[in-house]
Amino acid sequence: MSNYLIKNGSLVNEGIVQKGDILIQEGKIAKIAQTIEATPDMQVIDATGKYVVPGMIDDQVHFREPGLTHKGDIASESRAAVAGGITSFIEQPNTVPNAVTQELLEQKYEIASSASYANYSFMMGGTNDNLEELLQTNPRNVAGIKLFLGSSTGNMLVDRQDVLEKIFSSTSMLIAVHAEDEGTIQANLQQHKEQYGEDIPVRCHPIIRSEEACYISSSKAIELAKKTGARLHVFHVSTGKETELFRNDIPLKDKKITAEVCVHHLWFTDKDYETKGNFIKWNPAVKKESDREKLWEALLDGRIDVIATDHAPHTKEEKAKTYTQAPSGGPLVQHALVSLFEAKKQGRITVEKIVEKTAHNPAILFQIEKRGFLKEGYHADIVLIDPNSSWEVNQDNILYKCGWSPFEGETFSSKVTHTFVNGCLVYENEEVKEIRCGQRLLFER
Repeated sequence: MSNYLIKNGSLVNEGIVQKGDILIQEGKIAKIAQTIEATPDMQVIDATGKYVVPGMIDDQVHFREPGLTHKGDIASESRAAVAGGITSFIEQPNTVPNAVTQELLEQKYEIASSASYANYSFMMGGTNDNLEELLQTNPRNVAGIKLFLGSSTGNMLVDRQDVLEKIFSSTSMLIAVHAEDEGTIQANLQQHKEQYGEDIPVRCHPIIRSEEACYISSSKAIELAKKTGARLHVFHVSTGKETELFRNDIPLKDKKITAEVCVHHLWFTDKDYETKGNFIKWNPAVKKESDREKLWEALLDGRIDVIATDHAPHTKEEKAKTYTQAPSGGPLVQHALVSLFEAKKQGRITVEKIVEKTAHNPAILFQIEKRGFLKEGYHADIVLIDPNSSWEVNQDNILYKCGWSPFEGETFSSKVTHTFVNGCLVYENEEVKEIRCGQRLLFER
């Protein structure tokens, strides 16, 4: 393992940007100082004019392995992730088969141990009838329990109130939820089918998967968490109304109920369905510009705690189908961080806040051991970003296995130039190196 010296960078950590150097030895951050002298055993990287940040920890991805690997797999999507400055990911259980037993969950960890370019964790999936399996989940090396309160792949819809209450009251693990009310969605869908048949215009997606569907489900989950004392994390908040459910008057480490927003809900609005069509069809749906503005407001004032991607690739052929047949989801890990830096250029967010929401807060929220910060003794998961290097997203530089991006044709002003994972330089100047040094995330709980 090489020793690296990152020199002259603008180090972003815990709300401060300061010029300095970072020494990487044996996979860890060995020293941070204003100036560190180079020695012959060090590989020196000049970070002049670049931000040096802790790698993004993406708390929600769908890498499609096992069972759906024609869309993506752990190797291909983690490769795209490190190119985008994501050094750790938490993957969801709605693969095929669904990860709803301890044996199936560990099979995913086994695949990642040899395939993943980035650090990894996998959530255990809940169903209406697997409570005993859920309770065997090890909080030391599994990120949490995932519940789908809206429809998903396979037998993963948890829609029985008695089951939800048992799960919430029986485990001390973090419970992450996809919160959309299935009854509301199905009623809305039926109305639109009666009007349009199967070929419903995609612009109707946020009407079918409506604000009401999101709010009903999120508010019920939060009410149940308060009743039982459960540790609840609400994934991909998509409406302004939902942001009113969350608090910003206590430190994150003390919160029992937390929230995530995804980059696509911060970027796109319902006006974009006209040009993007099914390629921005996500669950929950991209909604109004007013929702987007309230999401930004809640993110910046601390009601929303983290930014993630909900990376969920599908093939172009699948996306080309009619509305009712085209699956929801899209690939995002390669372009999430640079899209946030574009928002920084527009004055929406500071670099300090980007680092807080993409690295510090996921580490605090999930209690991840020695990651998410630029600190001596921490794992060297480090990203260098050039804020003045324009590039266009196109077919030649998209790394997702599915071969497309909702950002295709977009010109970004910033570029990830280097990514370190556990002290290994896995990405440098548009080249992903064939070094797979991702490790299983551990949690301090």
